[in-house]
Amino acid sequence: MSAGKHLRVVAIDGPAGAGKSTVARALANVLNVPYLDTGAMYRGVTFAALQQNIDTNDATAIGELSRRIVFDITETTLHVDGVDATEAIRGSAVTAAVSAVAANPIVREDLRTRQRQWVSEHGGGVVEGRDIGTVVFPDATLKVYLTASARVRAERRVAQSGGDVNAIAASIAERDHQDSTRADSPLREASDSVTVDTSDRGIDDVVRQLLALVDEAK
Repeated sequence: MSAGKHLRVVAIDGPAGAGKSTVARALANVLNVPYLDTGAMYRGVTFAALQQNIDTNDATAIGELSRRIVFDITETTLHVDGVDATEAIRGSAVTAAVSAVAANPIVREDLRTRQRQWVSEHGGGVVEGRDIGTVVFPDATLKVYLTASARVRAERRVAQSGGDVNAIAASIAERDHQDSTRADSPLREASDSVTVDTSDRGIDDVVRQLLALVDEAK
């Protein structure tokens, strides 16, 4: 699907804890356009698998599950088959299992189709994830790759939900490895993306830079 010519899509990719959701939601709010967190969709499939006791490493079963799921996703909530999973998808159980689901080619194909449909229905928007600029919307109006040091990302997670910084840093490093080495649409910077390091910057500062980039892209 060619998004850039007809639909204004701002694609924001990056590793776990880089601030994608916070920045993307704030940017969408300022631009007054819809916002989609694609990571929540993968977590939603994981949530459903855990609820139904389906092995997340069973590629065929998880793929079939993904195709059956009915999502109701908004800027702040996610319902999976009518169940409010907004908080549960951020819990430790889903976080520990989501990488296997996100690496599933059947799931990725299904959710990419849903993401393109969402953008078509909404007339564009700010879309964040790990393969938005490289695979889902390669013709996006603007592609941004948000990153931050592993230590900063771990400290942010601890500030949000507690835990041990060193343990979380190790977990983030493992997630980075899984995301960047999977066979289907691995996490990487698009050749024409703008890399923004959020390590020592506030949200407002980053959003101002992205607004300037959106203006340039017009």
